[in-house]
Amino acid sequence: ILSASATSQVTLQVGGGLGILMPRSNYGGSTIEYYRGTKYGLSNGINLQAKARLRFIGLSLVGEVDYSSLRNSGNSEPNQGRVEVSQKLYSLKVGPELQFKLPALPVTPYLGANAAIHRFSGETTFQGVSKVPSATYVVQSASRLGIGASGGVLLKLYESLFLDLGLHYNLMNISGKSWEDVNPLQDQRLDSYLALNDERDPAFLPNDDKHFIAAQRAIHSLLLTATIMFSL
Repeated sequence: ILSASATSQVTLQVGGGLGILMPRSNYGGSTIEYYRGTKYGLSNGINLQAKARLRFIGLSLVGEVDYSSLRNSGNSEPNQGRVEVSQKLYSLKVGPELQFKLPALPVTPYLGANAAIHRFSGETTFQGVSKVPSATYVVQSASRLGIGASGGVLLKLYESLFLDLGLHYNLMNISGKSWEDVNPLQDQRLDSYLALNDERDPAFLPNDDKHFIAAQRAIHSLLLTATIMFSL
């Protein structure tokens, strides 16, 4: 009897959905700021996710796999040069979630937190940009550890079908920041764009055209999601 009772208190939901990822902190900005090395110059992008929720008595464990695509284009300097920057982001998140039952209503609010691994990759195209040869360059992939917080509501559509509407804030590089020189045998401005380079350039000097990343760059994002969840 005890075993059957405990099993009835454990439920599993799985599903998938869409979202909008909005860069925050140094992750957004303009292509001019990207050229200067202060921000990444990315605009809002599309997000796809798969999600699972294992619910125990009063608490849930949530796992999520995300894919996001972001890009932006514009000048490298006022009325000069052309920059197109794009990035692909893969995220694996896991963490606890607390739900709040509302009697007689088909709506369940929730709050959650997570630890995450984020994988960044992308490419940048320069055309007519000062001090950078015109071409399309692949940006070296990099992984960072992050944390996040979320809140949202579960809307019951049918007996085992739910719409999960969520708002998530992610700090995506709280650990692992680095500055990498992809071409150590060459000293050129281009090197700063060929890796994520979210740490200060150790060779930075004021007014140096080749070593211009003067400070750490924080990668944050705000994510809006709509996910269809099925109870199994």
